[in-house]
Amino acid sequence: MALTFGGGPLATRPPETANYSIDGPAHRLFRHDFPRRVRALLGGEVVLDSDDAKLLHESNLLPQLYVPRADVRADLLEGSSHSTHCPFKGDATYRSVRVGERVAENAVWSYPAPTPEAPWLAEHVAVYWDSMDAWFDEDEEVFGHIRDPYHRVDVRETGRHVRVLTGDVVVAESRRAKVLSETGLPNRYYLPPCDVRVELLEPSATHTVCPYKGTTSYRGLRGAEGVIPDAAWSYPEPLDDARAVGGHWCFLAEGVRTEVD
Repeated sequence: MALTFGGGPLATRPPETANYSIDGPAHRLFRHDFPRRVRALLGGEVVLDSDDAKLLHESNLLPQLYVPRADVRADLLEGSSHSTHCPFKGDATYRSVRVGERVAENAVWSYPAPTPEAPWLAEHVAVYWDSMDAWFDEDEEVFGHIRDPYHRVDVRETGRHVRVLTGDVVVAESRRAKVLSETGLPNRYYLPPCDVRVELLEPSATHTVCPYKGTTSYRGLRGAEGVIPDAAWSYPEPLDDARAVGGHWCFLAEGVRTEVD
């Protein structure tokens, strides 16, 4: 995301605060070696196992992992009539993955005859992340999508006065928050639970997964006009880069504002 979004050099719109221009197409591709072994599993079977994976960065898209065709279990693949066309990469052909009674339809795609601008896609295939049961970066399971080496998360302590309000009601107030800076995103302030009116938080079944921070638990926020759904979130067991915000609360929703002095 650092390269392909938010004014990065591979984004469609280049940043205004730069003393360079890129002589090339508006839609850009950049492929580089992924440095570690990756595996994907379906129904208990290893579908993909590669220590020669490539990461393709493409304008305005998340990075996509490609592996040599030989690193995908050919005996688990079934033909498909499905195809798509990309003006930047070429015509894609698809394969389904079958493991016993489990079928991941059109889960694998490749560009057998890629465009002249992307010849290095030939003999490589990609797999839809959500089509597999599990993905591993070396022996660590990865959720959401493969981590981009150009994406960064930093957490710092701050003594700034942070207040969270809905209407005139102060929901949280702290001078010991954590500020989390993440590539391409605005700063987020995480407040310790002792500085949050937790009695205003309502249970929620919503959970999301961030490959850089971990699994998020949400809460609704009780305001003057009713409950604002999923207005607060926390990482009970964050990943290493976000460990400092574990158990803290962050707020973002329509009708909720965060003030920082």
